[in-house]
Amino acid sequence: MSDRPRTRDDPTTEEARTFVSSGLEREAMVALFGRCRVDYEGRAASTLGPGDRLVVLKPDGTALVHTDEGQQPVNWQPPGCTHDVATEDGALVLRSERSTPRELLVVRFERLDHAVAYDGTDTNDLALTGTEDDLRQRILAEPSLIEPGFEPRATERDTPAGAVDIFGADAEGAAVVVELKRRRVGPDAVGQLTRYVDALERDLHAGREVRGVLVAPSVTDRARRLLAERGLEFVPLEPTG
Repeated sequence: MSDRPRTRDDPTTEEARTFVSSGLEREAMVALFGRCRVDYEGRAASTLGPGDRLVVLKPDGTALVHTDEGQQPVNWQPPGCTHDVATEDGALVLRSERSTPRELLVVRFERLDHAVAYDGTDTNDLALTGTEDDLRQRILAEPSLIEPGFEPRATERDTPAGAVDIFGADAEGAAVVVELKRRRVGPDAVGQLTRYVDALERDLHAGREVRGVLVAPSVTDRARRLLAERGLEFVPLEPTG
């Protein structure tokens, strides 16, 4: 079981340096909130003037600088960097350095309001659900979801227009191209399916019929009209049952 997070509110500069240094030595995840300036040197150079920001240092060498807007950090360093902390001219200074290619992120806190060091572990990987692969597996396990008599024969079948999600045949032996989408789709998906059908008609020769089926939770009205105009079909299906 992980220890409870260690925290410091309004620490002095030296208290903050000791706290952060101890956290880095323990390979804890360290989060700091306060007013800071951020400088970066590497393949380019940037400066972010003083502002209230959240800085996160991770045991794998990642460094993140967040503002109060957006989901992406405004500055960051990737895993594999080396973190260091010092005091300079009364300010707490964090350095995150990458050796190849050389990149240096320097954060200078003129005021530190809150610091947290968490000795946590997380051994689980993210398990995604509701993906196109979930949709593919549903159909392969139960081909009749497309229509009675449908027989899948290949997945990711190459064509000059790209890889077809599922290639198969209907009960009459006609070739069937199945394009999978995990969300509501519009005309672009119809255009993609059209290109696959056209490519396979040229590839299979002999005037063999190729049907195109778009599988998605839903389609826009314009997409539905395009499907009808081009002789393509739509099967509403969610990635998970």
